[in-house]
Amino acid sequence: MSSPKADHSDLDALSYEQAREQLVQVVQKLESGGVPLDESLALWERGEKLAQVCQQWLDGAKAKIDAARSAASENDET
Repeated sequence: MSSPKADHSDLDALSYEQAREQLVQVVQKLESGGVPLDESLALWERGEKLAQVCQQWLDGAKAKIDAARSAASENDET
């Protein structure tokens, strides 16, 4: 049995907070049980994509912090 490929194009526009909240909802649905297998697989796939979105936001924030620290460090040396 094959399911159609889910469309995750909406994920690109999510803020970190929105993606995290949706991820929490996905996890809650999966943990509650009683979801048909095909829906569980779709939820799992969406959860993986949401986790990637969250990680991208966190990586971006870390890069900005690292750049600011580096710039501050260079200013302190001069």
